[in-house]
Amino acid sequence: MKSMKSQLIHLGRYIGTKVAKSLLLGNVCLLALSAHAADSNPIKMYILDCGTIKVSNMDVFSSSGDYANQQETLTSSCFLIRHPKGDLLWDTGLAANLVGAKPLVNGVFSLTMKKTLTQQLKTLGLTPRDIDFVSLSHSHFDHVGQLSSFNAATWLVDERELAAMVKAKDSLANFTQIEKMQRSSFKGDFDVFGDGRVMILPMPGHTTGHTVLQLKLAQAGPVLLSGDLYHQAKSRTLKRVPRFNANEQQTRTSMARFETIAAKLGATVIIQHEKSQIDKLPKLPNFIE
Repeated sequence: MKSMKSQLIHLGRYIGTKVAKSLLLGNVCLLALSAHAADSNPIKMYILDCGTIKVSNMDVFSSSGDYANQQETLTSSCFLIRHPKGDLLWDTGLAANLVGAKPLVNGVFSLTMKKTLTQQLKTLGLTPRDIDFVSLSHSHFDHVGQLSSFNAATWLVDERELAAMVKAKDSLANFTQIEKMQRSSFKGDFDVFGDGRVMILPMPGHTTGHTVLQLKLAQAGPVLLSGDLYHQAKSRTLKRVPRFNANEQQTRTSMARFETIAAKLGATVIIQHEKSQIDKLPKLPNFIE
């Protein structure tokens, strides 16, 4: 805005102050109309329960070695973003077959889930076929579990993460199903609906093409969904990097970028696995806007 004003003042020296002021006023009016349009068509964010992960030894979550022998309960959360131009599902959690089953033990992880995403969407009068877009923060099992349920949606995927998934497809559950999905791959920051309010931002390191989601909500303001850049609030404070990350230095670079964006926007940061934080957020059918 300051840059535009200075340009117009400079222009005014040649074509007259009154014309420059009129152009400046018009620019301000356009910005006001744009803000009004966004406020009158707000985005709604719904928080979905995508499972519970009990960890018997948190040592794998810190390359510094200070989490050894600690136990923790993490949540697996997913998010439905309802934009005037369409619905985006962010992450798909644990596998649907966990519902009604005994806890599944996978190494240090014990996995459970109460309801599938399909069951939860029904609370909102939606089915998987109503979802326009689906995107994963990354391709680990606790984020990709129900992706194949949304095969009518367009899968938005960072091209580096897609390449890594294709390379490892034999070890990825349901990949033979999800590779047939209609998809749109992207490189760099991706504006989902073209108005800057829902942005997928590459933050590699946890995996090759790990991403986070940036939202600009009318009432709640800017929000950043962390993916697995951080797993706990204390990991964000301490800048702890899991031992199983693809690249630790790349992770730290992404952390630095994330914090710069968070500070610049004054954003609320939601750490998707932090149970104490997720538990405080509205439950279906309630939402944040």
